Amino acid sequence: MDESRGQYLAQVRSVVIKLGTQLLSDAQKQLDTAYLSEMATQMVSLRQKGIAVTIVSSGAIGAGLRELKLPKRPVDLAQLQAVAAVGQRRLMDCWAAAFADHDIPVGQVLLTREDIDSRKRFLNFRNTIHAIHELGAIPIVNENDTVSTDELVKISFGDNDILAAMVTHALRANLLVLLTVVDGLLDADGKPVRLVESIEEARRLVRAERSDVGKGGMDSKLAAAETVSESGEAMVVANGREPDVLGKILDGAEVGTLFIPSARKRSSRSRWIGAARPVGAIIIDDGAVKAVVEKNKSLLPAGVIKVEGPFERGDLIAIKNATGAIVARGLSNYSSAGIDQIRGKKTVEVRELLKEAAYEEVVHRDNLVVE
Repeated sequence: MDESRGQYLAQVRSVVIKLGTQLLSDAQKQLDTAYLSEMATQMVSLRQKGIAVTIVSSGAIGAGLRELKLPKRPVDLAQLQAVAAVGQRRLMDCWAAAFADHDIPVGQVLLTREDIDSRKRFLNFRNTIHAIHELGAIPIVNENDTVSTDELVKISFGDNDILAAMVTHALRANLLVLLTVVDGLLDADGKPVRLVESIEEARRLVRAERSDVGKGGMDSKLAAAETVSESGEAMVVANGREPDVLGKILDGAEVGTLFIPSARKRSSRSRWIGAARPVGAIIIDDGAVKAVVEKNKSLLPAGVIKVEGPFERGDLIAIKNATGAIVARGLSNYSSAGIDQIRGKKTVEVRELLKEAAYEEVVHRDNLVVE
């Protein structure tokens, strides 16, 4: 075991494993059922060590294209969704067969971006995954391409890398493993970087290539790494074709790239705030930016310059600096109309104006996450 890696991996008890489209395909671009069986064996081995395994699997649209014998990916949204519907069934058939050899059932869970944005649905998703584990099954998560509208076109989850990070968030899993067809993050000379402490430094090494099958790239993996590591969990990007890759990773072997976690772990609420999409925004002055970002203070009405709505009290909003860059996000104590009424005012003025309906903070620090 590499001690520098082992300290982050030795205590893992819950892991999310994402497999990309290209990784799941054979030379003929068909679903590689033999490979799925091999990965199932590795995952069962982890379960036998007391590690809960959740799969995020790409490949539905690719499987549907082959099942329907279509020469290329449709551009029409309805046809794409139809292809995904056929492909989801095929993909789950293959995973079910792979785990059947170990007498372990699988459970399919489909998500849309809206499921992440809704706090209630976000928590219900977590409860469902935990229940699947308790029943002895393997949960397999994928983006619900059959009912999504913008995801298929705009790629909101980025080849499921960001989806996998959101799943890790929801489950508070100790580790996210992104399995791909390369040996992790590569430096300027094409050599693998084994340990990453700074996402910004890592971004300078990213290459722009994409596979012709998958939607994502290393940039989406770095976005996932940032999401996971800032919440206090580890992430590994590794070549999924490496023999016994999962066992080696969990044993702390020098395989792939390990993104080390921050020292501070975020609460479940903070993880959701960091994951969901804001419904509105407010612009704050430089003094408020310093208070929120550097001093971990609540956001007061006096620091608000402008409101971008509409939104209601309790909604998740983005907090931007004067140049429009998002510096934080949080749950608003006021509606957009309410903030517009009190922006720039001191606390005593707000109390005089709103009486008992006044909140001292626009966003309390307990409901605020710095970017």
